[in-house]
Amino acid sequence: MNCPKCRRELLVQSEICPYCGIVFKKYLKYHPELSDQQDVFAPFVTIAEDDQAKSLKQLLDEKQQCSVASLIGRSIIYAGLVIWSWQLMSATIESNATGNSFLHLINLPFHEAGHIIFRPFGAFFTSLGGTLGQLLMPSICMGVLLIKTQDPFGASVALWWVGENFLDIAPYINDAQAGQLPLLGGNYGHSAPYGFHDWQYLLTESGLLNYDHILARSAFVTGSVIILLSLLWSGLLLLRRIKA
Repeated sequence: MNCPKCRRELLVQSEICPYCGIVFKKYLKYHPELSDQQDVFAPFVTIAEDDQAKSLKQLLDEKQQCSVASLIGRSIIYAGLVIWSWQLMSATIESNATGNSFLHLINLPFHEAGHIIFRPFGAFFTSLGGTLGQLLMPSICMGVLLIKTQDPFGASVALWWVGENFLDIAPYINDAQAGQLPLLGGNYGHSAPYGFHDWQYLLTESGLLNYDHILARSAFVTGSVIILLSLLWSGLLLLRRIKA
C-alpha cells in the first residue's frame, strides 16, 4: 500500500517507488523485517487517475517532515509575503514600488542574463530576453521545488516571485513612450540610443507603442493575480500543517 522507505501511498503497481526511487526487491532484501509487514504494491489504477492524484498530491502534500521551528519559520515568511504583497499591489505603476525594492536588484542579473541567452535569436528576442529571463528563473525554481524536491511551500514562494517579476516589468513597459526611468548605466530611454530601452524597442517594432499603458496594466494585473494565487496556495499548505 505504501512505500516502505518514504511511506508515500502508491497508486500504480510498480517495482520502483515513483517518489523516492528505491527498487522494492533490493530494499526489502536488506530490510527483511519489512517483508511481512508491508505490502508495497497497490491495486492497479488507470494512468489518468494516477496523474490526477499525483498532481493534487504535489500541490498540497509535502514529503518532508515539518518541525515546530520550521512551521513557525514558514508562518513568518507567509506573513511577510502578505504584507509585502499588499505594499506592492496597492502602489501605482508610476511609483515603481517594485523597482525600488531590493528584490529588483536580485531580478536584474537574470534580466541581463536573458539578453545574452536569447541573443542568437535576433535583435527582437535579445530585447525580449531580459523580460523572459526575469520570468524563467523563478518559474524554473518553482518547477524544481515542486517536482524534484517535492517542496510545495517552497514552490508557492517561487510562484510569488513570478508574480513579483510581472509587477517589476509593468513600470518598464509603462515607460516605453516617456523614457523617464533610469536605465542600467545611468541612461534614460528618451536620451539613450534606440534599442537600449527594451520595451520602447519591442513596442515600436511591433507597432504597439501607443498601447504601452494598457500592456503595463495587464502585466500588473497578471502579477497581482499570480501573487494572490501563490498566497492562497501557501496559506492552504500552512493550514494543513497546523491541523496535522
